[in-house]
Amino acid sequence: MNLNNLKIGIIGLGYVGLPLAVEFGKKYQTIGFDINTGRVLELESGFDSTLECTNDELKSAKLLTYSSNLESIKGCNFYIVTVPTPITEENTPDLTPLKKASEALSKVISKGDVVVFESTVYPGATEEVCIPIIEKMSGLTFNQDFFAGYSPERINPGDKVNRLTTIMKITSGSTSEVADFVDAVYASIVDAGTHKASSIKVAEAAKVIENTQRDLNIAIINEFAKIFNKLDIDTEEVLKAAGTKWNFLPFKPGLVGGHCISVDPYYLTHKAQEVGYRPEVILAGRRINDGMGEYVATQLVKKLASKKIHIDEAKVLILGFTFKGDCPDVRNTKIIDIVKELKDFNMTVDVYDSWASKEEVQREYNLELIDELNEGQYDAIVLAVDHSETKLMGVDALRKLGKQDHVLYDVKHVLSVDDADIRL
Repeated sequence: MNLNNLKIGIIGLGYVGLPLAVEFGKKYQTIGFDINTGRVLELESGFDSTLECTNDELKSAKLLTYSSNLESIKGCNFYIVTVPTPITEENTPDLTPLKKASEALSKVISKGDVVVFESTVYPGATEEVCIPIIEKMSGLTFNQDFFAGYSPERINPGDKVNRLTTIMKITSGSTSEVADFVDAVYASIVDAGTHKASSIKVAEAAKVIENTQRDLNIAIINEFAKIFNKLDIDTEEVLKAAGTKWNFLPFKPGLVGGHCISVDPYYLTHKAQEVGYRPEVILAGRRINDGMGEYVATQLVKKLASKKIHIDEAKVLILGFTFKGDCPDVRNTKIIDIVKELKDFNMTVDVYDSWASKEEVQREYNLELIDELNEGQYDAIVLAVDHSETKLMGVDALRKLGKQDHVLYDVKHVLSVDDADIRL
């Protein structure tokens, strides 16, 4: 094993896989594989619809090619799996993409190859689920004919400061020699350095608790917000005051969506219950955060009622649909919970978001985004996502969208406390 004859195959070209492919493609022969032919054609044309990589960044990867043909990666000797790991409607791990990727690998893997998984999983999944599939279907023996590693992704969609190369990378391998090699491969592209974990399970566990810890921190702030709303105290003012203490953590209330924080804890709780431990704190945090969309809708209804605005058939504008600001990612967005709840009150709901793909929102959520904003139309305006363009509008432009008597709800604390009628 050495870096000189490295030929890398990246399986999955989404928010995680593409930045990896680009960085490796600057130094090594790299093939980015994705089953989505449209995605491959898009990247070949020099454009990334996730906006994680600029056109110039794509051009800079001189040794990178793309393919939707599995046979094209057969000559690789270092495979990295970056497929999504979602949850089911019952909040249990859905390992289907990971299993399919393992099946695909079994058709192309050769003796001496290394397979590294980056997808978020519960501790043990790589060796208990993925490796047996590759072994059985390829006929190769694990840690004799082929080897494995785990290096959890730490991509933050839309973040242009904390990038792949500037975030320390956790690495691990199925043997001490492979662990050293995997670490060296990543160290060659990650400027921030690497942390070699003692085992694959440790690396898997580290990833899953990173986002679980963040989920719980946001959950306690959301619970604070619910309490302070009942006490008629502005939550942001309280957080600013408490934040003057050196060790107070700077979290804000909000809707916890996306493909990481709102998903990963369920991987850990699933495994915990499988081994006979029922987690209490983690699941309590999940319940609070999963219920925030419904809470926002209920708060809006109460405010409309207090202003004597007729609830039935009220017209509401929601500004923003992606799971976070200045990012086109609509996976697991909690804005849909607000939309559904308001529609249950027989309200008409318009959603505007220039960042989101209209086609994807229609396909995944059966929701049609509006194309333009018209003044004087709405009984309520909900500032749900803090896109830069929304912040730049200012309170006067936002209020012009409403009827003479309306409610302006600032979910993201973009406006000052005096400018909004209600804040989370």
